[in-house]
Amino acid sequence: MDLDRLAHADVRAWRAPLALAAVLVLVQWFGTVAGPALRYDRAAIVTGGEWHRLLTGHLIHHDAPHLAWNLAGLALVAWLFVREYTTRQWLVILIASTAVVDLGFLVFEPQLAWYVGFSGVLHGLAAAGLACWWLRHRDSMTLIASAVFALKLGWEHSFGAVPFTAETLSIPVVHAAHTYGAVGGALAGAWLCRARRRPAPSL
Repeated sequence: MDLDRLAHADVRAWRAPLALAAVLVLVQWFGTVAGPALRYDRAAIVTGGEWHRLLTGHLIHHDAPHLAWNLAGLALVAWLFVREYTTRQWLVILIASTAVVDLGFLVFEPQLAWYVGFSGVLHGLAAAGLACWWLRHRDSMTLIASAVFALKLGWEHSFGAVPFTAETLSIPVVHAAHTYGAVGGALAGAWLCRARRRPAPSL
């Protein structure tokens, strides 16, 4: 197992996840009262044209424990994968994961009236990291992390939220968001990682 890539000596690589965490905290802090106006709301989007909700719905959380779980997840994803992509590439993955979650909701989840939280996009970031590990490393750490990730998604589809998270959350877990995010992140990550590996064209 290659533990070297978990020792992130480059502090600069952490600027992007720290900035993202700060955005989530600030949106929660200032957006508590405006939460209903920021969350993903199917009716408001489809009939009211409030397209901003496709973005802000992923940034606002139901309450502090909900936010705390996603911040912890973001820290774990950053610790594992932050060096696999540049800041610009992570932004592409962030956008792709958000877009696929939103598309999945609008097309395949018509019964979903509203949604809040970063977990769908977070699963996209994790899937992108794993996709690059498969392309670049393929060691025992890659296998173990991928198995845990797949088992989590499989558990959620079969049995609902994993027990230790369900007990601390006051809203249901929308596991479909995790799956859509993972698909978007994996596709974007694989494309970016492959593009980076291609040799430069000869002149």
